[in-house]
Amino acid sequence: MDIKVSTQNGRVPVTVVHVDGKIDSSTYQAFQAKVEELIEGGARYFLIDLSHAPYISSAGFRALHSLFNHLRALSPDVTDEEMRQGINAGTYKSPHLKLLNLSKEARMAFEMAGFDMYIEVFDDMKKAVEAF
Repeated sequence: MDIKVSTQNGRVPVTVVHVDGKIDSSTYQAFQAKVEELIEGGARYFLIDLSHAPYISSAGFRALHSLFNHLRALSPDVTDEEMRQGINAGTYKSPHLKLLNLSKEARMAFEMAGFDMYIEVFDDMKKAVEAF
């Protein structure tokens, strides 16, 4: 797995993490460590570009969830109760973490696991950056 980082400017500076390769049990720690390093450096808005990540295992999804929790802890946008109600109602989406270009298989697993209930997925970089 190879990770490249760029920045897009929208209403806020968006850190784009371009993943090339699978995010699975042998690579998720490197992926998570890189994003954590960016968070420590001050980044708060992330678009994870999965255009070249054909596979994401449960370990990869756990890493995404962990990043969601870390970003939320740093900048809570609503109370935990409001977030839970919003997720149940389908009205809450993370203001700090979004995904771009999930493969068909990864999107199916992402949706089956319920991650789409609180993390938005985009197929267009410009629209994704505008959503922050």
